Amino acid sequence: MKIGMSVWSFPNAWELSKIFETAKEAGFDGVEVVLTEYGEINLNSTAEDMEIIKAMADKCGISLYSLATGLHWKYPLTSDDEQVREKAKSIVKKQLELAKWLGCDTILVVPGVVGVDSAPDEVVEYDVVYDRALQAMNELKSYAEQKEVFIGIENVWNKFLLSPLEMRDFIDRIGSPFVAAYFDVGNVLYNGFLEHWIKILGSRIKKVHFKDFKRSVGNINGFVDILAGDVNYPAVMESLNKAGYHDGWVTAEVDVYKTFPEQGIRYTAGAMQKIVR
Repeated sequence: MKIGMSVWSFPNAWELSKIFETAKEAGFDGVEVVLTEYGEINLNSTAEDMEIIKAMADKCGISLYSLATGLHWKYPLTSDDEQVREKAKSIVKKQLELAKWLGCDTILVVPGVVGVDSAPDEVVEYDVVYDRALQAMNELKSYAEQKEVFIGIENVWNKFLLSPLEMRDFIDRIGSPFVAAYFDVGNVLYNGFLEHWIKILGSRIKKVHFKDFKRSVGNINGFVDILAGDVNYPAVMESLNKAGYHDGWVTAEVDVYKTFPEQGIRYTAGAMQKIVR
């Protein structure tokens, strides 16, 4: 397996050039880059812009393999506002386009949002979210197939696709080899067992996030450094092996130490190397 780290895990003020250099020095093989509205990779970025970023990564010996975004929380594919839904679909298409230019084979997508704890008044009915998410993925799958870039549907705290059976069946209903699962091992601990998820999703898993979580905390504050929580990483590796996920990417999506970020980044690289090797 190859180990990477999400751009979200680096200090916000760092530019991609510093992120790539630091990731390489720490021992990472690659970086998962992120699409934002106004950052170095944004909704107006061009192929030429991505060539520059790819060249920076190549110079450092860093692979770019996945493109995430947090914009699907601001613009959900399942919003009650039709204009927001159309905006969300355009973001997915932009992700696919940018990923192709960067050489990434996967994008991370939040397929829909029933609700989040921080916005209790912004709730969309579960069955409505399901139908809208399915419709959106069915519309977008042909674009993914054209670009030959996977749409990786992540299990997140969106109160949607809450069981591995449901996520499996949702992906199968779309029926495209380019719509798959982006499995986050830490996100399932608050209400499930990661071994069950990996077994049931199986070959549908195209990318994996590593993080850790303490069940005793049970909320957003329960996320901790890798190997400091309740994620059973030997079971994770055994389950991934049985699922045929032998040589894919595993990506750290964690908060590094605020005062000494380089130390946190080195620790995370060491922990991931310990887990996979």
